[in-house]
Amino acid sequence: MDLILWRHAEAEDGFPDEARKLTAKGGKQAAKMAAWLKARLPADSRILASPTVRTRQTAAALTEDYRLAEEVAPGASVAAVLAAAGWPDAEGTVVVVGHQPTLGEVAAHLLADSRDSWSIKKGAVWWVGHRAHTGDGETVLKAVMSPELL
Repeated sequence: MDLILWRHAEAEDGFPDEARKLTAKGGKQAAKMAAWLKARLPADSRILASPTVRTRQTAAALTEDYRLAEEVAPGASVAAVLAAAGWPDAEGTVVVVGHQPTLGEVAAHLLADSRDSWSIKKGAVWWVGHRAHTGDGETVLKAVMSPELL
């Protein structure tokens, strides 16, 4: 299984939090990252997005075929995100479009068995894979990409 953690792109300040939209810069970040992902994602990838406006706009830059998942909304737990994605047993690739600090907590848990929250930049992706290795599961970091590097 591959799990891609995609933090929403830059959003406007404001209230209510769930209604915040992407800025013009955020729209460009989402479009750049979506183009990078489209060239690499398998056709049968599943996309899960938090129900906030900014995450829906970020996901829509990639495809209109995504599922809203309350399990990845702001404040979600690591366990909820991993369960929604089916980690580590689901087949194929799952993209989770979500928020900090949760995505950073998921990355730290998967890659270092840590309760820390690592910083994931706005609009960036962390691509993690899981494979069977000599009978045990092995988690590998496949890629980290930020919009500024594209």
